[in-house]
Amino acid sequence: MKKIFIAGQWKLGRGKPTKSHYPADYSQNAEISTASVDDVNDAILAAEAAWRDPAWRNSLPSEKAAILFKAANLLEEKKTFLAKLQTRDNGKPISETTGLVNSAIATTRYIASCLETLDSELTNQRIQSVLTFTTYEPIGVVAAITPWNSPIASEIQKIVPALAGGNAVILKPAEATSLIALELAAIFEEAGLPAGLLSVLTGKGSVVGEAIVHHPLVQKISFTGSTSTGKHLAHVAADKLISTALELGGKSPTIVFADANIDMAVNGVIYGIFSSSGQACIAGSRLFVHQHIYDEFLDALVKKTKNIIVGDPEAPDTQMGPLISESHLKSVDDYVNMAKAEGGKVMAGGERLMSDGRDQGSYYAPTIITGLSNEAQVCQEEIFGPVLVVMPFSDEEALVAEANNSIYGLAAGIWTEDYRKALTTAKRLEAGTIWINTYKKFSIATPFSGHKESGVGKEKGRLGILDYMQTKSIFLNLDDTPNPWCEVK
Repeated sequence: MKKIFIAGQWKLGRGKPTKSHYPADYSQNAEISTASVDDVNDAILAAEAAWRDPAWRNSLPSEKAAILFKAANLLEEKKTFLAKLQTRDNGKPISETTGLVNSAIATTRYIASCLETLDSELTNQRIQSVLTFTTYEPIGVVAAITPWNSPIASEIQKIVPALAGGNAVILKPAEATSLIALELAAIFEEAGLPAGLLSVLTGKGSVVGEAIVHHPLVQKISFTGSTSTGKHLAHVAADKLISTALELGGKSPTIVFADANIDMAVNGVIYGIFSSSGQACIAGSRLFVHQHIYDEFLDALVKKTKNIIVGDPEAPDTQMGPLISESHLKSVDDYVNMAKAEGGKVMAGGERLMSDGRDQGSYYAPTIITGLSNEAQVCQEEIFGPVLVVMPFSDEEALVAEANNSIYGLAAGIWTEDYRKALTTAKRLEAGTIWINTYKKFSIATPFSGHKESGVGKEKGRLGILDYMQTKSIFLNLDDTPNPWCEVK
């Protein structure tokens, strides 16, 4: 049984053990011990002592960066192993998980580089005799709660900037995908991170996660996952008056204008919704196509979608792997049936795949549905699966209103050869990330955030480190004259 990592020590957790399964055939990867409420308390008490330790708190930025650079090198050395492990854990194709590991490496190096050049600010004087400057200090103990769909990328995006800010991190990975988080603990341990600054506590969110976020010493909650859970955590944080970073759900629109490069747009739309088997908060699940090219575009889209290779995630040519679990497959299929009941027409997919050895796993065909309006339930709720609804449009004013008609505002895609139209539309869309003539491209240097119910706060970017820090303004009096207010008249 795999041990968990509590304040620098590998221990059997005192919670009920769980198991990791390979979604392609449900063979067992590992049995994993989980944390108890007592384990949570032990980890957080150790974290509180660790971040306050002068040896860490007063260490130079270059000294913290050295640990992060070493961790990045270890990630690179173990890249093949880590990619295969994530594929086993959540069923993503090896081509995707390799990219996610590369992203984790780049993130760690970028944050380490930023840390060395992130200086305090000497603000402009407003009083001749007073010098003011602002410094940034750690928040304290950070709760990092991560999802099952892209563990290594999500976990590194929280762990690394939090550590760079001088904090301690309590990482709670998704129960279904804990293996990568435990490997990351081993990597940071080998990189020389002082004991107590990172703990990995596996288990159910309703037990372990709740114990972590309610603990009085936790000073920030960084969460990626569903909007419903994010709202709950926001209430917890409000009660404690602590900060949050919540990256939540999405129902992202993609718009194809009449002048778009059809081949590029078709490929981009397919990648935007069907990569990761649609299990991505940023998936472009609502597609609006100008009516002048609607039939031509739909024909090309359906034809290419039917040729997507769905199969063994460990095979290098696989484009789509299985869904994470049987229960999730049922949820996706229920949405497809709901779409049919609402008048939708299935143009591709719409069913579980059982042939060619796929009967042992939770495989679902990439699905395209037409005949629905944006008000349909499947156009308003996040399916988190390989399901795309295609809708025609003619009026661009109405289009923007339809695209924005969602409780979510995470991402959007635009396909057009007219850059003026692209930029004008991008400014009008209510989303945190807009892609023009591409989709699902990321840069660690570019902040990522959501609008509306897609979240609050941001991740990534040079200043992302400061989101894990608090400001302190210092006023230095340069005048040796006593304050006249105190003088006797």
